Amino acid sequence: MDYKTKGTCSTNIHFEVEDGKVKNVSFTGGCNGNLKGISALVEGMKVEDVIDKLEGTTCSFKPTSCPDQLAKALKNYLQGA
Repeated sequence: MDYKTKGTCSTNIHFEVEDGKVKNVSFTGGCNGNLKGISALVEGMKVEDVIDKLEGTTCSFKPTSCPDQLAKALKNYLQGA
């Protein structure tokens, strides 16, 4: 699935879900090292657990962040699944 982010330096998030677990997360743009780290940390986690941990995370003065946008993307996935 691809998700167009809003309000972040990254512009897109690609991810897959297999058996209710997050797989193959990649971000377009943003802070390369940090986003690779987030992608590695959430690999294999349950979708709901990732949402619980990342939702509401902000970046500096912005009301959202790349991790928050990942949570939104996963919520969007659950609504359509």
